[in-house]
Amino acid sequence: MCLILLAWRVQPGFPLVVAANRDEFHARPAAAAGFWQDRPGILAGRDLQAQGTWLGVARNGKFAAVTNYRGAHDPGAKESRGALVAGFLLSDSSSKTFVEKTEKIKGGYSGFNFLAADRNELWWLSNRDGDPRPLAPGFYAMGNFLLDSPDVLEVKARFEKSPVAIESLFG
Repeated sequence: MCLILLAWRVQPGFPLVVAANRDEFHARPAAAAGFWQDRPGILAGRDLQAQGTWLGVARNGKFAAVTNYRGAHDPGAKESRGALVAGFLLSDSSSKTFVEKTEKIKGGYSGFNFLAADRNELWWLSNRDGDPRPLAPGFYAMGNFLLDSPDVLEVKARFEKSPVAIESLFG
């Protein structure tokens, strides 16, 4: 299972703290995290099959991540979900504007959950549930179902109870 844990605006001096793992098919080629040679403003791993990414940051202060939605592979999907992350990191759009535009075309992707943050806001969008929404300061967890779904609540609770651990990372 993919897992992304977020602490959004809960640690003074660190607006976004992220802990994540990626669970992918081993046969799918991927490059380790690093600055992209063709897009030096992006720091991310890279899906070498579709040229997107699952999680990354940009020098302009943006963060984005995507997880697939379990059981939601749509053979007719026109776009790779990893294009969402790369597209946002490369865009001049705010997270709100990018998510609102993506909401209109979300049916062109296999099932996904998408997070996009700029220096001001963090937004969540899924093509398996309702409208996109901004996320208030707090802790969040996202796996292969919806944001803060029951399958991630236990690990989210442990993450929330670890402010000392989070604080020690940044001393």
